[in-house]
Amino acid sequence: MTTITVSLNGPLKVDSADATVVDWNGAAYPITKRPFFLCRCGASTNKPFCDGTHSKMGFKAAEAAVPGSSDKPAR
Repeated sequence: MTTITVSLNGPLKVDSADATVVDWNGAAYPITKRPFFLCRCGASTNKPFCDGTHSKMGFKAAEAAVPGSSDKPAR
C-alpha cells in the first residue's frame, strides 16, 4: 500500500516500496531511496523531488484537507 503524507509547510512524503513517479511522456524518474519526498512549494531545483528549499523561502501550505474541521490553517 502507498501512503502519501502531507507535511505541514513542507513536501509530500511518499512511503511505498513500489510507487513510481513518471513525467508527462510516461518516462519514470529514478528513485534512489525510500521513502521519497515530492516538492509542493515549486522552488526545488530537483523537481519533482524536494530539496529543502521550502524552508529557506518560507513556504506556507494551504489549509487542512477537511473544511470546517477543528484543524487550523498551516502557518
